[in-house]
Amino acid sequence: MGNTDSMMVQKRMARFRPEEWSMIDGVFDRLQGGSGASGNAGAVKTLKLEMLQSSMGDLASDSMLKRIYQCMCSIDLGNTGQPGAASGAGREQLIVFLADTLRGTAEERAPLVMVMSHNAVGVPDVVPCEQVASFLQDLISAVVQILIRRGRLQGWKPEHMGDTSMGVKLLAEQMCSELRPSDQGSCDVSCLEDWIFRVFQVSLYLEILVAEGLNVSLNSWTAPSLLPPCRDTHWKDLKCLLDIPTLMFLAPQLPDSYSAPWRLVFSTHLHGESFTKMVSGLMHHGPTMLLIKDTKGHVFGGFASQAWEMKPQFQGDSRCFLFSVFPALRVYTATGYNDHFMYLNQHQQTMPNGLGMGGQHDYFGLWLDGDFGQGHSRARPKCTTYGSPQLSADEDFTLDSVEVWAVGKPPQPAEGEEEESKKSILNVDPEVQALMELTGKTLHSEGFSELEEDFD
Repeated sequence: MGNTDSMMVQKRMARFRPEEWSMIDGVFDRLQGGSGASGNAGAVKTLKLEMLQSSMGDLASDSMLKRIYQCMCSIDLGNTGQPGAASGAGREQLIVFLADTLRGTAEERAPLVMVMSHNAVGVPDVVPCEQVASFLQDLISAVVQILIRRGRLQGWKPEHMGDTSMGVKLLAEQMCSELRPSDQGSCDVSCLEDWIFRVFQVSLYLEILVAEGLNVSLNSWTAPSLLPPCRDTHWKDLKCLLDIPTLMFLAPQLPDSYSAPWRLVFSTHLHGESFTKMVSGLMHHGPTMLLIKDTKGHVFGGFASQAWEMKPQFQGDSRCFLFSVFPALRVYTATGYNDHFMYLNQHQQTMPNGLGMGGQHDYFGLWLDGDFGQGHSRARPKCTTYGSPQLSADEDFTLDSVEVWAVGKPPQPAEGEEEESKKSILNVDPEVQALMELTGKTLHSEGFSELEEDFD
C-alpha cells in the first residue's frame, strides 16, 4: 500500500493479507498490459471496457462485462481526483471493486449489485426486479462458462444434459424469488443488502467471476466446487433430465454429510419403462434423487435421505424433500405435520402399490403407480408433509421419463447378505412369480439382475 492511496483504498487493502497486496495492486497494470494499451506516459491511466474484454471475454458475455465496467466507473472514492465515467475506471476504483466483491459485506456489495443490475453508470435509487433477474442470468451464465472452460465439471457432460440456457433462466428466477421488493416491484439498496445476506449464491458467484475472470490468485481463496462429482454414468445414450444450473441449485440442498459422487442407477432412456428396475436402483444404493418428467414437460422429483425399503409403511426422515425443476425451480422441505416422507410397496392387494412421497394414500405429493407409466400429484392446496403444491402439469399425469441418481454412500450389506440382496423377489418367491404369470404381467427378474450388475 502506498502512502498516496486514499483512506478508502487503505481500508480496503487492509482486508487482504500483506502477501496478497502485490497481487491486488498488480491487477490494474496487468489488465492494461493485456489489452496492448499504449499512449501518453504522463497521462492518468484508466481501465477501458476493451481491457476487460481482453481478460474476461472468453468467460463472460459482453453485457456482463459492461455491467462490471460501469460498476467500477460508478464507485465514488469521495475525492475529486477520480477519473470521470467517460475516461474509464481508475486504479483505486478497481481496488475498491476487488475488495468489495472478494471480501466485502452484504452492505458493501449491495450498491455494486444495484449498479450492475441497472447496467448504466451511476447508482440509481431503485431497480426493478426484472433488471436484477437479467443481471443474474448474465452472472450465472458466466459461472457456467468458468466451470466448462476451467475443467471443473466433475465428470458431468453438458452435451448430454438439459438446456443450459433454460436452466440459467430458472435459477435466476429462483434466486430472484427470494427478494423482498416494494409493492411496486422495485428494490432499493437495503432490499438488495437483505437479499445478498440471505441468498449466499449471489456473493459466491460474484467472487468466482471476479477471482477467475481477473485471475486474482489469493492464497486464502480456493475455487469452490459448485457441482458434485459424477461417477459410473453411461453418458453415450443418455439425455439427462438435469442441466448444470439446476445441479448447481439442487446439490447444496442435500445434507452436509452427503458428499459422495452422484451415480446414475436408473434411467428410462437406458433401462426401459420398468418399475422393477427402478426399484432396484432405489433400494440398493443408499440415498437417492428421483427425477420425473411428465408428458406435458413438467420436471420434478424427490430426495430420499436413506435407501428405500419395500414395505407397506411410511419410512424416511425429515431430511427428505420434494422439488420442482420446470416450470419453476423450487425445493419443498418437511413441514413437521406428519412423517409420511417415503412409501414403497409392490404386489399387495390391500395397500397401494407404487412409490409415494408426502401426503397420504391416494393423495400423495408425488406418486408413481406400481404398473409404471402413470402417477399423480394431489397436493391442493399443499402437500401436508412437504408444503409443496401440485408438481405435475395435471393432477394425474403420464410419465415421459424417469431417472434415479444415487447421491450418498450405499449401505454396507451384512456378511452373507450381499448375494441375497441382488436377487429379485420374483426369483425368491415362486408364488409371486406364478401369480404374475397368471395375471399376464411381464417378468422383469432378468432385467432386474442385469441392472444390478451394470452399476455395482
